[in-house]
Amino acid sequence: MSASKTRPQIVDVADRLFCEQEHEATSVADIAKDVGLSRGNFYHHFKTKDEILNAVIERRIVTTRAMSDSWEQDAGSPEDRMCSFARTLIVNRTKIMAHGCPVGTLCNELARLDHAAKDDTARLFAVFRDWLARQFIALGREADEEALALHILMRSQGVAALATAFRDEVSTAE
Repeated sequence: MSASKTRPQIVDVADRLFCEQEHEATSVADIAKDVGLSRGNFYHHFKTKDEILNAVIERRIVTTRAMSDSWEQDAGSPEDRMCSFARTLIVNRTKIMAHGCPVGTLCNELARLDHAAKDDTARLFAVFRDWLARQFIALGREADEEALALHILMRSQGVAALATAFRDEVSTAE
């Protein structure tokens, strides 16, 4: 496999493993094994686990922006666009029930560890917050758009936490 294909595959596998078993519990050996690389070949692509974490965070930011951009293009009204945001909970409910929200879980873990990348993970929430705030501005709520955006984010994180705690698919659908 070429280096141009291997690096993104490593990031994909690391992202999945960080969701399924958390960053701290995931070793470089776990990632290399899942990708099918020797540890020596693995270190050709990433020198440290923190480099992989940074690549995962950056990829998530890019993916989140692309997703929110598609909501802008595909839905006519701000209400419809916000419904697209809410549908992500429904579409991803099985993963959320099993492992929690990938953004919230990683943010919580890195904050708990006081990891150097904890502020970088908060940028993921900022992408959602800023996008939601723009939707509230479009609805004429520019005076309190950030508070409303944060309220929606808090509720979505609460739904994810309860769905995970109770293994309850209904929690993510409501």
